[in-house]
Amino acid sequence: MLSGAGIEVVKIPPRSPKANAYAERWARTAKAEVTDRMLIAGQRHLLAVLDEYAAHYNQHRPHWALNLPPPRRADITPAASTDLTTPKIRRRRILGGLISEYERAA
Repeated sequence: MLSGAGIEVVKIPPRSPKANAYAERWARTAKAEVTDRMLIAGQRHLLAVLDEYAAHYNQHRPHWALNLPPPRRADITPAASTDLTTPKIRRRRILGGLISEYERAA
């Protein structure tokens, strides 16, 4: 399928972080922020945790390469604020409170 589109598949050697930097960076970040801080009960639990973290990573977590907005910034609509004198902040717990996301409440 890939060769039909003119794409050459190049296999990388195992444990070579510079050869696959994007995947290695995501794996290192997920390990440091989630799996090192949780007790994983099994494969199904691990997949559920990583699915929830991936959604947080792509939709809310700031990325330095993008000057701090999340990658899917267009999917997020900012909350309309009516009274600016008393700002209210809403906290959303991710992964049972391991990670918190904050946004202004309407």
